[in-house]
Amino acid sequence: MFRAPMIACALVMSLMDGASAADAPGVTATEIKVGGIFPFSGPASSIGQVGKAVLAYVQSINDRGGINGRKINYIAYDDAYSPPKSVEHARRLVESDEVSFIFSELGTPGNSATAKYLMAKKVPTVGIVSGSNKFTDVANYPRPRRALSASIPREKSTPSI
Repeated sequence: MFRAPMIACALVMSLMDGASAADAPGVTATEIKVGGIFPFSGPASSIGQVGKAVLAYVQSINDRGGINGRKINYIAYDDAYSPPKSVEHARRLVESDEVSFIFSELGTPGNSATAKYLMAKKVPTVGIVSGSNKFTDVANYPRPRRALSASIPREKSTPSI
């Protein structure tokens, strides 16, 4: 439920200053390029449905006119839950597709594999989906912003009598 406000907030933040937004990679007067990496195939393909939901939501934003008249060009690639493919796709999104930021990259292995590259290129990663709490370590991962974590704090178990 909170994914919709998060993507809208991320996009609005990228457009707050018109002059700097026009100079940002992946942002033009008519379009915002955003990248995503999901396991649409492979052993974790069932959770790749998150990527399909993001694509559908972006389409609904575009159907309503986009963000400040700019359409979102959401480019999503399938990493098949393979970290080397995640890195390959991150490079493609940054160097060839020239996205403004990465939104909702899914999976701890892929996020771990791409983090250093994306930080070196100063590409923001917004709303990563991971079961690991390691991405909350701001000293080592200053750019990612988590959206969803599968790790749920558990209460101490009480011994059975």
